[in-house]
Amino acid sequence: MFSRPKGTRDFLPKEMKKRRIVEEKLRKVFESYNFKEILTPTFESFQLLSKKTGEEIRRQLFVFKDHGGREMGLRPEITSSVVRLYLNELKNYPKPLKLYYFANCFRYENPQAGRYREFWQMGCELIGSKYPIADGEVINLAMDGLDAVGLEYETHIGHLGVLKGVFERFNISEEEELNIRRLIDKEDYRGLGDYLESIETSQELKDTVFTLLKFKGDREILGEVKEVLKDYPLSLQALENLEEILEFVKKEDVVINFGIARGLDYYTGMVFEIYGKREGAKQVCGGGRYDNLIELFGGEPTPAVGFAYGFDRIMLNIPDFEVEEEVILIVPVKKDRGLLKRSLQIADELRRKGKVVEVDLMNRRLNKALNYANALGIKKVVIVGERELEKGMVLVRDMRTGEQVGVKLEELGEFV
Repeated sequence: MFSRPKGTRDFLPKEMKKRRIVEEKLRKVFESYNFKEILTPTFESFQLLSKKTGEEIRRQLFVFKDHGGREMGLRPEITSSVVRLYLNELKNYPKPLKLYYFANCFRYENPQAGRYREFWQMGCELIGSKYPIADGEVINLAMDGLDAVGLEYETHIGHLGVLKGVFERFNISEEEELNIRRLIDKEDYRGLGDYLESIETSQELKDTVFTLLKFKGDREILGEVKEVLKDYPLSLQALENLEEILEFVKKEDVVINFGIARGLDYYTGMVFEIYGKREGAKQVCGGGRYDNLIELFGGEPTPAVGFAYGFDRIMLNIPDFEVEEEVILIVPVKKDRGLLKRSLQIADELRRKGKVVEVDLMNRRLNKALNYANALGIKKVVIVGERELEKGMVLVRDMRTGEQVGVKLEELGEFV
């Protein structure tokens, strides 16, 4: 017997129904902001995927060669593909471009709660606006989506420019900065201290970095942060940008957190993460501004900001709910070709009226068909018999009450 690959899942019908319900609610929110759906290939060139995704994700790529010897990889996230699509197809469109996607991604990592080798992302990219209101809209969209699916969460917002201004003053190289960001992203503060020691930087840099990482709270902490950064003009400029963005964030109860570094190397400014309040798989969303990525991929300098939900983590964090389906089962009273054909015709008429209809395909006796309906939780059974058809009627049985009544065929759609 074959087993499914490690880190993947099979979704049964009931779970798929729940996932589709949640997906549809999120789509409605995205489209209410006038974001338009796109879809990119499941695999891209390895060169594209590894360009600016960070060393950790590069190690997690599923990589293969096609028959022409070209190196390809399954997408580990979607933003790089969106930028490639933008440069190929959309760069001359009016700005801003507002795009969203729902797709599966792949990372070769150790499976655990909320972390799989195949997982689903739903996210948006807003391309072409450099203004703080664009950052605010993206954050608001992310929160509105989670509100729509009933998820309790906490939103943390930071800005990479705050620490970057500190690094530039002490001539920290780009490679060193990325190493520091990765350690911060993993919350490996002991490793961070050791790394700062290893690059022989000043004590002032170490103290300033660790002081900033301790700041975590509401908007009132920004005054204290300004005092710490009074000798760092570039950091103060980034902080001012963050304050402008926060003016457009409609919820007050967000957490300012300068420990958000994000695991992807392409972020340049505001960054944010949203955490569910249930135990395990807590981060359900992450994103931020990436103004240099399009230029890095060969395009004109173009500002952009976006985010992605971890859809599987959303499913783990929302309250469970029952799926109620109004299914009608149509059963002919005996094995008769004419009754079967008439049953199919009645099913077609009901489906055209928006009903979910199943015709018994197993030639069951009536009592067995009723047992089948009970097992599946089907509430209404339409019984098709010759005598009733001669009168232009069928019998309808309510499986909850056991009541059975005759209904005219022309009234059946309204009755069931």
